[in-house]
Amino acid sequence: MNKVWHDKTYFGFWLYILSDCLLFSALFATYAVLRTATAGGPGPEELLDLPFVFVQTLVLLTSNLFMGLALATKNKRKVLAALAAALLFGLIFLGLEAREFTTLIAEGHGPSTSAFLSSFFGLVGMHGLHVAVGSLWMVVVMAHVWTRPSTELREGGSVYTKLRLLGLFWHFLDIVWIFIFSIVYLLSATV
Repeated sequence: MNKVWHDKTYFGFWLYILSDCLLFSALFATYAVLRTATAGGPGPEELLDLPFVFVQTLVLLTSNLFMGLALATKNKRKVLAALAAALLFGLIFLGLEAREFTTLIAEGHGPSTSAFLSSFFGLVGMHGLHVAVGSLWMVVVMAHVWTRPSTELREGGSVYTKLRLLGLFWHFLDIVWIFIFSIVYLLSATV
């Protein structure tokens, strides 16, 4: 692989991650400002289920552990198994998030109920959208790992690069979720 292209690929991806940092920073700022704008309805301390979200957090952290295992090996079968496990836990995370959202909406606490809920659904939903896109991306990378020669998993190979970029994205999502868990859920439980 051409080293200049390789360096530009990583540089471009870091720029994308930085733009996502700006997006999530704006959503966190919006949430911080609107957190108490409940329109006379319940606030985060009444609506958010900390034990449920703690389990959700453990699921996402487990997914990230498997992503790390996929990045640590060059064995095609082990990479595929670790990616499959990371994908499974990522999908479980999305299912838990969908359950949280549908429960809130069914109880009459949808995004149009208050500015607080609008900002909550916007922030947490944007993270969920990123996890969904990352899951789809993971399926594509798994197909590349499956169909390409094992030599492509070595440093400099095209599959190696795709796997590294996916890993960077997946770890970034984990970091964002730790901030969401800490600011949205833990802070609400202690207030």
